[in-house]
Amino acid sequence: MLLTRRVVSAVTVSFLAAAAFAQTASPSSPKDMVISNATVMTVTHGTLEHASVWIHDGKIAGVGASVAAPADAVKVDASGKFLTPGIIDPHSHSALDSDVNEATSPVTPSMMMIDAFDNRDKALYQALAGGVTTELLLHGSANMIGGQAVVIKNKFGLSRDAMIFPNAPRSIKFASGENPKRVYGSRNQLPSTRMGNFEVMRQSFEDAKAYMAKWDAYNAKVAKGDKEAEKPGVDLKLEALADVLRGKLYVQIHCYRADEFLTEEAIAKQYGYKIRAFHHALEMYKVAPTIAADGTAIATFADWWGYKDEAWDAIPWNAVMSMRQGVRVALKSDSNDYIRRLNQEAGKMVRYGGATEEEALKMVTLNAAWIIGVDDRVGSIDVGKDADLVVWNMDPLSIYARTEKVYIDGDLFFDSSLPGFGTTHFNGVMHDSGGFGGDDEDEVSSSKQGN
Repeated sequence: MLLTRRVVSAVTVSFLAAAAFAQTASPSSPKDMVISNATVMTVTHGTLEHASVWIHDGKIAGVGASVAAPADAVKVDASGKFLTPGIIDPHSHSALDSDVNEATSPVTPSMMMIDAFDNRDKALYQALAGGVTTELLLHGSANMIGGQAVVIKNKFGLSRDAMIFPNAPRSIKFASGENPKRVYGSRNQLPSTRMGNFEVMRQSFEDAKAYMAKWDAYNAKVAKGDKEAEKPGVDLKLEALADVLRGKLYVQIHCYRADEFLTEEAIAKQYGYKIRAFHHALEMYKVAPTIAADGTAIATFADWWGYKDEAWDAIPWNAVMSMRQGVRVALKSDSNDYIRRLNQEAGKMVRYGGATEEEALKMVTLNAAWIIGVDDRVGSIDVGKDADLVVWNMDPLSIYARTEKVYIDGDLFFDSSLPGFGTTHFNGVMHDSGGFGGDDEDEVSSSKQGN
């Protein structure tokens, strides 16, 4: 179905506006704060009972049974509560509306998802209320080589630029398989087969190599003092592809089938770039040791299956089976609905494969952060990391768990005890882009549109 952005109905608008303006923005976050007496699920060094976390200037400054915080630190009593790192979604299309795909060409690497980002989309609020503090917002899957992602901290209510994750690595979205075939094949255009898909990809990198050679030759002449050297023209598409070959862009690939994982890895080795992660990756359990040896991670669904031909061999044990064979595994949403319950998706991993609680939680925190390239700053409760934290009413892997407070850089952005929507920084009217937030839902209509 073709989506269009619309503002919510007049009645809802009135309600949203009234509630939003009733909640004034919170004062700036305190310099020092201690969340105490919580069950702290650190992700990296176990679960600590009746523990405290000291936050100083937006960073985690201490974790343990006791912390050396100043006497005047703001105290937050979390007795009987659970504290985790913020949930991280490594594959989201929230707040990108129907602009998620530039489906006019199979190769569009110069497209920038920041240009489509709507920071007032209610999907961001819903994710925040589900404990999601960081999202990788990706281009859709209509293209063999799509556009460049944007990484956000879900500081809902702040300006667009204030929501950008500072200095996060750049990522680009590739897609193989049915989606590019369908989009361009329906137009009797290359590519319409898997053969065509990979030909388009290989030719694109050949073009990028030739472009780089021209610039290398020009720069060499300039370095030698040649004042008559002719400067090549700038081509934004080829510049982006050249950055892939230079290792300046993390390559994130929408890919389902085992045979295509192997083809994608072979092409990456041929042209000298690394694949950061396969996304969806529903057949990874078939070839996990081979992919693990290449250091490529996966961002997969917990248990979606059968919604397209490529998903018929999906099994809910895929994530844990792949993890046990050495693959770094994260879970992701690809859905404005599932993003609100990624903690429950992690909980399924205990059921399907026997993951430990720490392993399951890592799939929606630290492993997801690694895929984005921000695991040195978020994804676990460790001294020196950003204070992106979630207070839950009970064990977050329980289906009954509910988010009570969400802190980002030590600042409170969601508090379920507040009236209205629990937001602390948002004023005005939320936008409603509609749909499930799937990467190709403007191309197909199905019950599982995040495919």
